[in-house]
Amino acid sequence: MASMLSGIRVLDLTRILAGPWATQMLADLGAEVIKIEKPGEGDDTRHLGPPFIHDAHTGAQADAAYFLVANRAKESVAIDISTAGGQELILALAAKCDVLVENYKVGGLKKYGLDYEALHQRFPNLIYCSVTGFGQTGPYRQRAGYDFLIQGMGGLMSVTGEADGKPGGGPQRAGVALADVISGMYAATGILAALRHRDQGGGGQHIDIGMLDVQVAVLANQSMNYLASGVVPRRIGNGHPSVVPYQAFPASDGHVIFAVGNDGQFARMSRAMGRPDLATDARFATNANRVANRGVLIPLLEELTRSRSIEEWVSIMEGADVPCGPINTIDRVFENPQVQARGMRMDLPHPVAGTVPSVANPIRFSETPITYKGAPPLLGEHTAEALHRILGLDAQAIENLRKNHIIGDLP
Repeated sequence: MASMLSGIRVLDLTRILAGPWATQMLADLGAEVIKIEKPGEGDDTRHLGPPFIHDAHTGAQADAAYFLVANRAKESVAIDISTAGGQELILALAAKCDVLVENYKVGGLKKYGLDYEALHQRFPNLIYCSVTGFGQTGPYRQRAGYDFLIQGMGGLMSVTGEADGKPGGGPQRAGVALADVISGMYAATGILAALRHRDQGGGGQHIDIGMLDVQVAVLANQSMNYLASGVVPRRIGNGHPSVVPYQAFPASDGHVIFAVGNDGQFARMSRAMGRPDLATDARFATNANRVANRGVLIPLLEELTRSRSIEEWVSIMEGADVPCGPINTIDRVFENPQVQARGMRMDLPHPVAGTVPSVANPIRFSETPITYKGAPPLLGEHTAEALHRILGLDAQAIENLRKNHIIGDLP
């Protein structure tokens, strides 16, 4: 069965996380992704460890685990684009590709003749996607963008963390690079839409993804609450600004989450806790009143939740049809029977390590299930094969490129 994006070839000039996340999504969906890397160095994330994977035979250190996050099913081609010969190779590859994705600083590829304007003139059907910190326009366009900075500048950290004045209070970044990951998702979505537009006769175009734009866009209810009311949202720890109770509570052996999304669930929760009167108390009978009186309600609930263990509360609330669950450490996440049943952890064959772990794509298609073509590649692993297959270069031509330091040493 052909994959959904069979026949789509992507030239991947990205590194770190946001851009590679986008191109891995396309690879998962069946696109052929040619990852261009600097000879001898490669993607920065190959070196961002520990932990590292190791050669199964010699024990020698190989790539960092970070590189495994967003580079499976790609082909690594080591080309020095700072050389004239390297630029010619990129142009030749672009002529054979449907999509080019890059995350250089604004204007960074212009000096190589690989900017959108130059390529659009030569290849009018090419989809060209740029992922940067601040986008292609505006006063910050030349700044480098890093996830931590974007989470701060984009408002996420202002609503993440315990309230000021409480123990541990102060801004917190999310524990994963959400601005990077979500920017990659938006980039992939934009690319798919642009391919549809091209296939309808509209030609290629430039997709401009700015991580700050993305972070502002995904503030969701927090930003809309501000725009509608003029009231600036503040950090309230694990609480929800518009839903109560919807947070972590102390149990006898840790913390447990109650996510009570409506009045019916609150009534069932109250009965299951042995306090049905809470649901009929005018202060707590509706969600709006619970939000207004959270300072009274939460301490009452905390006194109750301390009386039982996490496991007991989860069992009780499951029986009452009230959303409730533990706060799992990541080892327990992968031990969870639901996560295991869904096959979220998998192992992929690797030419050096034997196998490497990977986390499955969460999209489940009924008719065209995702198949995984391989583990993240070794640096330059596919250089010779890809240049021969796509450009028709013979062994001597490829060896000449290597001798002239236009491509990297062949693995």
